[in-house]
Amino acid sequence: MADGILALPPLAAGRGLGAGPGGAPGRGERGRGAGLGAALRRRHVDPSAPPRGGGEKGGDQALGRSRGGWGTKLHLRAEGGGKPLAWVLTGGERHEQYALPALLDRGAVRRPGRGPARLRPQRVVGDKGSSSPTARGNLRRRGIGAVIPTRRDQRPHPRFDRAASRQRNRVERLINRLRQHRAIATRDDKLAATSYAGLTIVAILLWL
Repeated sequence: MADGILALPPLAAGRGLGAGPGGAPGRGERGRGAGLGAALRRRHVDPSAPPRGGGEKGGDQALGRSRGGWGTKLHLRAEGGGKPLAWVLTGGERHEQYALPALLDRGAVRRPGRGPARLRPQRVVGDKGSSSPTARGNLRRRGIGAVIPTRRDQRPHPRFDRAASRQRNRVERLINRLRQHRAIATRDDKLAATSYAGLTIVAILLWL
C-alpha cells in the first residue's frame, strides 16, 4: 500500500487542533494495491466523534467507567505498515463498533503521483470485538472487505483469511509505541481535546 504524510491539521479556536489526520470525512476511491487498509483495535476510551477544538469544561470528555475502572478508550486505525491513520477517544465503557464509522471516514492516504487521496482501504483487519452485524454492515456499505474472526455464537466464514488476520499484531505494536508516552498511557489530561492533541503530536512523530 502506498502511504503518504498529509498536511498537519490547523489550530482551531481555543488552542485545540482542527480536523484529525486525513482531513474532513469524504468519499474516497478504493485502491488496487494489495495490503491491509486498516487495523482496528481498542484500548481505553469512548466512541463518539473525536474531541474538537475549544477545550471547554463539561460535556463529553471521553471518560467512562468500564470493568477496568474509570478511564478512556483509544480506538485506532493504522495502515498496513503499522503507522497511525486515525483515532477516536471515547469513554472506557463504549464498544468498538460505535467508533468504527468515525475511523472509516478519516485517514485518507495520498496516492503516488496524481489523483485524489484514498480514503477507503481494500480490507480492514479487526479482532472478535469488531465481529458484530453493525460493524460488518458499516464495512459492507463502504465496499470494504472485513478480515474479522467470528465469535463462538456466529457462523464461521468459509473464506476467512487467517494469514491476513495475523497482521493484526501491527496495530498492537503501534499501541505499545504510543503508550511509551506517559500522557497517553495514563490520560492525565482533564480535557479530551488536550489528550487528543497530545496523541496527534505523538502520531506525527511516528511518521517522521
